[in-house]
Amino acid sequence: MISLNYRDSRPIYEQIKEGLKRLIVTGALAAEERLPSVRTLATQLSINPNTIQRAYNELEGEGYIYSVPGKGSFAAPNVDAGEKRRRELEERFSALAAELRFLGAEEADLAALIRNSVKEGEEQT
Repeated sequence: MISLNYRDSRPIYEQIKEGLKRLIVTGALAAEERLPSVRTLATQLSINPNTIQRAYNELEGEGYIYSVPGKGSFAAPNVDAGEKRRRELEERFSALAAELRFLGAEEADLAALIRNSVKEGEEQT
């Protein structure tokens, strides 16, 4: 489900958050599907439950999941956050592309980066 890389510079909660986002966006976690409880996931990953709770809180704030008191957390059925997140990523992409162009990257170089990223993404799914 989620794998952690302790050598990654990102905090553990961000790795969990990104892992769950990937599962939701790719459909591996279906809309309305219940996520593991905080305690269960903390036990599976051998980490503090507060770390899981922080990731869940941020995912809920971004609209990827929702919580039902006494029932747990579920993948959001209509990820409106997906469109918002897409716009954010497109803005970041544009800024990075502009910086790469400033540093001498040609349009063909940028296109090759995109193609390689798409191939890597397909290999991971």
